[in-house]
Amino acid sequence: MSDTDVIEVSARERTTTGGVRTLRQSGMVPGVVYGNDREPALVAVDRRVVVKELNRGGFMGRVYELQLDGRKQRCLPRDVQLHPVSDAPLHVDFLRLADDAKIAVMVPVHFANEESSDGLKRGGVLNIVRHEVELLCPNDHIPEFIEIDLTGTDIGDSLKISDVKLPGDVEATITDRDFTIATITGSSAVVDEAAEAAAEAEAEAADGDEDEAGEDEDKAED
Repeated sequence: MSDTDVIEVSARERTTTGGVRTLRQSGMVPGVVYGNDREPALVAVDRRVVVKELNRGGFMGRVYELQLDGRKQRCLPRDVQLHPVSDAPLHVDFLRLADDAKIAVMVPVHFANEESSDGLKRGGVLNIVRHEVELLCPNDHIPEFIEIDLTGTDIGDSLKISDVKLPGDVEATITDRDFTIATITGSSAVVDEAAEAAAEAEAEAADGDEDEAGEDEDKAED
């Protein structure tokens, strides 16, 4: 399970567009902390910290302790606005979390033991339908990822959420169906090979029928 990281933030006053621009030019990213029945708080975060956390991956599913004026508050990133050209962070929103809160987060899917998949060894392709799955988790017990074991899978198999062993206090937010996460499909070469084999088998069967028909005719003439 993921550890709780600490991010130091500073309070900021509500400012004009020019003031926000100056803040960004100083290397800070404006943000807001809201939720848990408290008034929103305007904050500023060091841009280098935001970029570092974004580059780690899974930013939107990681709980942080925001440290403001010596006090810490567990929060979950809920939105990041990026510059359309440079991808530099322009604004970040954090949601305050109650101690007993359950939250819906997108958790990455990892696949294990690809080398033990019969279908992949025969030239099949792992077709990933969902790279992430939304899970309902306690805010202090969020999986860094979920894993699907590909051992023994074959072409034509579908890998569903029921194939994932989730922790007892974690569940998928989609509960009305056993949704597909990935499938093992045949590559074009495998499909062509199968079609060629089927055609050869059909031709052999046809030749066998002709041979039997010829033998019947010979017996009839005798």
